[in-house]
Amino acid sequence: MIENPAAVLSGDGAPRRITVVAAGLSDPSSTRLLADRLAAATRSALDALGVASAIEFVELRPLARDIAAHLVTGYPPPGLAVALGAVERCDALIVVTPVFTASYSGLFKSFFDLVENTALTGRPVLIAATGGTSRHSLVLEHALRPLFAYLRAVVVPTGVYAATSDWGNAGDPFTEELPRRIGRSAAELAALLSPGRPPAGGPAFPTPDGDEEVVSFERHLEAVRARPARR
Repeated sequence: MIENPAAVLSGDGAPRRITVVAAGLSDPSSTRLLADRLAAATRSALDALGVASAIEFVELRPLARDIAAHLVTGYPPPGLAVALGAVERCDALIVVTPVFTASYSGLFKSFFDLVENTALTGRPVLIAATGGTSRHSLVLEHALRPLFAYLRAVVVPTGVYAATSDWGNAGDPFTEELPRRIGRSAAELAALLSPGRPPAGGPAFPTPDGDEEVVSFERHLEAVRARPARR
């Protein structure tokens, strides 16, 4: 299923077409919530650069049967053909998958198995994932990044992983990191979509909120010890 909001005109020229692929299996889902936040942050970052944007959402859950049919018949049903076209013709991708068995979901992989293997050559991609625990955060590096490297895409340096604890109350030192990661990755994607290049010797990507603080392991342990014990 595709949602196609109107383009936001924030500068001269054609809007940058950004397709957001969300592979959440529930409705509502934290996967779609993260996709929405990444899309909004990217749009804001492009607005700040004076670049127009048009964002399309592709939800894979309603396309599950069509994806299976295409895998066995070789022919995409109409709805799936539209979704594949949105991916193959976009200027940039934002992809979000839930974690299953320490990797991307089967639905997510099956969809990208159907994308023409040269269609994403040189295309910027922001990778993201959701899971129940932060122990699976390396899925970004050992599964998602290699997949899009194989498809010859340009993956932005900062991937975004959101565990269940990241959606907690404001003020928690763990949850405060998620908005920073979203802003940083969105700024990196926007920089790759902007018409200008960074000056020689300058930073390749802007940092939206200054240098990101590195939280020491000791501080993480202190925060864990301070939490009330579960019964």
